[in-house]
This record gives sequence, C-alpha cells and structure tokens, in this order.
Amino acid sequence: MKALDFSKEYILENDNVRLMPLNLEHIEKLLKVSNDPNIWTFFLEKGENRKELLAYFLNAIDNRKIEKEYPFIVYDKTRKAYAGTTRFYDYSKELRVIKLGHTWYGKDFRGTQVNKNCKYLLLEFAFEYLGLERIGFGAHIKNKISIAAMKSIGCKEEGVLRNFIPSLDGKGRANIILFSILRNEWQAFGQFQLSKKLKNKSIEL
Repeated sequence: MKALDFSKEYILENDNVRLMPLNLEHIEKLLKVSNDPNIWTFFLEKGENRKELLAYFLNAIDNRKIEKEYPFIVYDKTRKAYAGTTRFYDYSKELRVIKLGHTWYGKDFRGTQVNKNCKYLLLEFAFEYLGLERIGFGAHIKNKISIAAMKSIGCKEEGVLRNFIPSLDGKGRANIILFSILRNEWQAFGQFQLSKKLKNKSIEL
C-alpha cells in the first residue's frame, strides 16, 4: 500500500482514455468544451467562459497544493480530443478512504465510453495501488444521469444529505445523495472490468 503523493505526476491510461494532472496550460484545451451550460447545471462552480474556467482551474490546482484534492484532465484517445475533468478529494491515508467527483465532460463525450473507462482507471488506482478500502461519491438528488452512472459501475447507495447545498433556482436548499464502493465490491466486480492497462510514469508499480 502506498500513500497518495500530491506532488507526483500520476498518469493513468488504457487504450481509450488518458488521465493527467490538471494544470493551467489545459485551460485552452477545455475552453471550448466547457462552454456548455448543461455541464454546470448541478455544480456550484461554473466554467462557461475563460474567467470562470480560470477560477475553476486555480481553485483545483491550489487545493492540490494543500493536499486537499488531486484533479485530472481527461483525454479521449479514440477521438483524439480533451473531454473534461475529474478529481480525487477528501483522502485519508489513516482511514484508507477517498472520494471521487467534480467530474464533467463536454457534450460530445457524454454517453460514450469515456466516463466508464475513467472510473475504472481511478478505481483501480485507488484500490490496487493506494490500497484503499472505500471510495465515496455524491450527486445532486436530481442529477439522474450521474446517479445512473454511479450505479452502473457497482456503487451502492448509502443515504441522503438533507438541505446540503442551495437549490438550483436559488430558493431554498437541495439534497445530495451519497454512494460508495468498497474494496471487496470492486474485487467481486473485477470479472466484468473493461480490458485495461494502468501506466504510471512517476512511480514503480
């Protein structure tokens, strides 16, 4: 079991996608992709224009520096194009847990193989390299697409955080639904995994 090293440049990839650490140079790669209001429906943060996306990037990168989050940019190898972002957060080496979220993709990449490939690489890295016992997820109670995606990779529903965030219309509050997947569930699900290969250019596996 190894600890998540926020200073290392982890690269996760298979035949379909590549995940690389997010940095400011990637703004131009995602500016056109992020200019879609449907992406940001369920996010408190926004990124539809350069100013908003810069703030989004700076926040993610700063949170990596203080070891709060580890953000990735997602590259679709089949389309040869940058698709979106995702990240780890709330990591605890002592408890052997982490959360996965802040995931979004451009409209051309939603409903494709991208998300499932990314999730498998991230789950494999967390469970098999970091040796974690649990990965947590969350979604706005009305985000049916994200909820279905989490269930499709074997996540189990755990409960609801009531009135956790402001409602979409700015009036009142909204609930967040919680999911998780455990190490033994990942191992049992392994026979259904996509054919994949984990490459990490900064560490020995």
